[in-house]
Parts: sequence; structure tokens; C-alpha cells
Amino acid sequence: MIWEVFRQEENGEYHTHCGNVHAPDREMATQFAAIQHGRRKPTNSLWVVPKEEIGEIDSDDVEFGGTTDKGYRWTMTYNLQTDQAEEVVESESEQEQADKQRGEA
Repeated sequence: MIWEVFRQEENGEYHTHCGNVHAPDREMATQFAAIQHGRRKPTNSLWVVPKEEIGEIDSDDVEFGGTTDKGYRWTMTYNLQTDQAEEVVESESEQEQADKQRGEA
């Protein structure tokens, strides 16, 4: 059975694939991984995973990113009513006047 080995060099870093080992069970795979991949470079931890348990999705299977419509993020998609816009402008000017009065007091 083939086991894929992922190594983390320092705490907090990502685990990266560093190779594989051939072993009949999980216990032997972890021992082989420690011997073959844990001694070569500084190692914080190792992950040992059966090869058949690893799935892959590549760009041929799925188109990554940008597939959803996010037009709601742009203000041009909103229906604006001018009377409400005037109310906002009036409210802002009232707030500015109140701020000035507080500053003078």
C-alpha cells in the first residue's frame, strides 16, 4: 500500500507533500515516514495518508473563482429614489451643523 507523506517544517506553517512510503499498515507507514522524510530536514510534524484517500480537483474539473454574480456589491444595481437621496443630504448637513455647535461649546 502506498502512503503519501506531508511535512510541516515549523509550527504554524502549511504541510507540504514531501514524498511517499510503501507500507502494509498505518503504524509501519508512520515509522517509515519518520525515517525517510523526518530526518532529512527540520520537521515539526508529519501527516501520513493512504494514497487512495486523497482526492484532487483541478481546473479541468471545476472553474475556480469568479463564477458567482456579485452585482449586489455595486451601487449602480440599486434602484435609487431621488427624494430619499435628498433626505440623506439634509441629514448629513444637520449632522455637520451639530458637530460644529458641539465644537464651539
